[in-house]
Amino acid sequence: MGRTYDAIDDALAAFLGAQHVFFVATAPLAADGRVNLSPKGLGGFAVLGPHSVAYLDLTGSGVETIAHVRENGRITLMFCAFEGPPRIVRLSGRGRVVTTDDPAFRDLAPRFADHLGTRSIVIVDLDRIADSCGFGVPLYRYEGERRQLIDWAERKGADGLLVYHDERNAESIDGLPGLPSARRK
Repeated sequence: MGRTYDAIDDALAAFLGAQHVFFVATAPLAADGRVNLSPKGLGGFAVLGPHSVAYLDLTGSGVETIAHVRENGRITLMFCAFEGPPRIVRLSGRGRVVTTDDPAFRDLAPRFADHLGTRSIVIVDLDRIADSCGFGVPLYRYEGERRQLIDWAERKGADGLLVYHDERNAESIDGLPGLPSARRK
C-alpha cells in the first residue's frame, strides 16, 4: 500500500501544498524526555527542493520543536488528506532552525505569509519520503483558518512577543534550550 520516494516531485509537492494542516513530531535524546507532536497550518509550508522543505514557526505556548531540533535535528512532518482520496505522507530528516535575526531568514521569509508572531523557519533536509494509504483518516471539510493565534500576537505587539519569548519560549518542558532571546544578544 505505501511506498517511498527518491525525491519530492511536482505531483507530491502539489499534494503537500494542498493540505491545510500538517503535523510535526520531534523528541529529545533523553529516554525519559517527552515526544512532541504539534499541528501546523496558516499556510506556513514550502517545498524548497526535491530533498528539502521548510515551515513557518509561529510563537506558541511551547518551544519543544525548536529545542529538540537544536539538540538532535530529528524531525518528521506528517500530512493527511482530510478531503479527497485518502493518503498520508511522512517527510523525515534533519531539521535546523533559522530564527528571525539570522541573515538566512530574509531569503526564506518571502515564501511564507508575513505574521507578527513568526519566531523562526524550520528547514528539514529529507532522508526519507514515504506515503501510506490513509484509509483510517476521516473526511473533514475545510471551513477556513482560525484567527486566534494571529490576533493574539497582534495584541501582544512586537515588544510583548519578545517578553513572551523570554518568559515562555526560553526552554522546553524537559529543560532543553529553546528560543534564544533577541534581548540577550
